[in-house]
Amino acid sequence: MYVRAIMKKFAALFFPLFMLVVFVGSIVYLSLRFGDIFNTGNALWFSTFSATLIFMVAGLLVFNNTLKLSGSLVYRFAALTMGYMLYLIICLILIDLINLFFPVPLEWMRILTLSLPAGILTIGLYKSFNIKVTPHQIKLSNYSNKLRVAHLSDIHIGHFRGKRFLQKLVNKVNKENPDVVVITGDFFDGKINLKDEALTPLKEIKVPIYFVNGNHDGYSGLQDVFAALANTGVHNLRNEVIDVKGIQIIGLNHMRPDPSTRDMHAATGPNMQDTLNTLQIDKNKPSILLHHSPDGIQYANEHGVDLYLSGHTHGGQQFPVTLLNEVLFTYNRGLNSYKNTKILVSEGIGTFGPPIRIGTKSEIVMIELA
Repeated sequence: MYVRAIMKKFAALFFPLFMLVVFVGSIVYLSLRFGDIFNTGNALWFSTFSATLIFMVAGLLVFNNTLKLSGSLVYRFAALTMGYMLYLIICLILIDLINLFFPVPLEWMRILTLSLPAGILTIGLYKSFNIKVTPHQIKLSNYSNKLRVAHLSDIHIGHFRGKRFLQKLVNKVNKENPDVVVITGDFFDGKINLKDEALTPLKEIKVPIYFVNGNHDGYSGLQDVFAALANTGVHNLRNEVIDVKGIQIIGLNHMRPDPSTRDMHAATGPNMQDTLNTLQIDKNKPSILLHHSPDGIQYANEHGVDLYLSGHTHGGQQFPVTLLNEVLFTYNRGLNSYKNTKILVSEGIGTFGPPIRIGTKSEIVMIELA
């Protein structure tokens, strides 16, 4: 817990430095190994991989909110390149480790070095667009009815996902016959598909849809996101409490848990502790809290929240980030409990950066409440 708190507190400082060390170390390692494996000069590969790194970072940062197809294509290629490079490094390290004990012929080393990352990237792409349904049965206190809730999170409509993907998602949701749909943020990932026409599939969902924003919705233009979703009939919950079939649904904007917590995704502004204190929450009634990131559960518990639904983490999205996420987030994915408050963290539906999933799944969380 202490290590996790320190890492979160200084994430804004440590993360860029950590990534700089990783990037520089990776370039040096790849340059040396490719020079040996392909019998070419190390300087050539150092220049090649340095240029690739610059292209990846610039492509993702500069073209994230582009409205042009050409810029979107650059973004997509940069993101795919990043995914390939990640597994190129991992696979090459693995091959080198195997080579220490079981010598690998040079020709096979060349083939494996280039083909294994491509294979992993292909598998990751398939998994990220193959939506699974994860069922949960949860008992709420003081609730005698039944309610089917479809929990969606981190759809990331943007460069890789648009109307066709949203239609696929809506079809899967409708097959589950929910009574209500809740979306816990990051509906959008850039402005390229932030338009009414791309969102028309949402109108095919004939039950109420409730939405709270995530950090990527803010990057895409929060007021535009609210307006676009409202045009399709989605209810934007902005720090408010509503009643849905006898259950209090509490919707919070994306915010840090308390005034003392530093969060690189919500550094300033309101916080959960203060905001929850301003809401009229009846502790004697069953309640569900919707918030993008799985933070501040202690404050939800103080207000008698039975179930906390969130996303944000993607479960780490791809190995080995999955391992880092287990350290960074107290609640990274799945169903957990804090005292008498349950928290259910979705692994998300879409992706950020490389459109791949390795070690995680793209999921619709279906909750049977009783």
